[in-house]
Amino acid sequence: QVQLVESGGGLVQAGGSLRLSCTASGRTFSNYAMGWFRQAPGKEREFVAAISRSGGRLDYSDPVKGRFTISRDNAKNTVYLQMNALKPEDTAVYFCAANSIYYDERVSEYDYWGQGTQVTVSS
Repeated sequence: QVQLVESGGGLVQAGGSLRLSCTASGRTFSNYAMGWFRQAPGKEREFVAAISRSGGRLDYSDPVKGRFTISRDNAKNTVYLQMNALKPEDTAVYFCAANSIYYDERVSEYDYWGQGTQVTVSS
């Protein structure tokens, strides 16, 4: 089992920044690719960003490309999501997830999930 705990969400004005953190426990963190997903009210959970086990490979969804940066610190068992130039449409609950195989974009491919952290961007 891997336990994931997100933090760093909050309320921010459009154009502002937030950094989300997700700390893992339970198994060797570096054995897992990590992803960030988000879910807005009434919508399906969608892919935001993913990072390979070593951190050498990254992937982003088109809506966040150029504004968000995913990174990880395997020594601290933590993955981050730096979010800049936030827009009201970024408002959602953000989840981190762990994948034992690949830094995938598909929700179904992730084995473990955190409880989520709310991000609200006001206009």
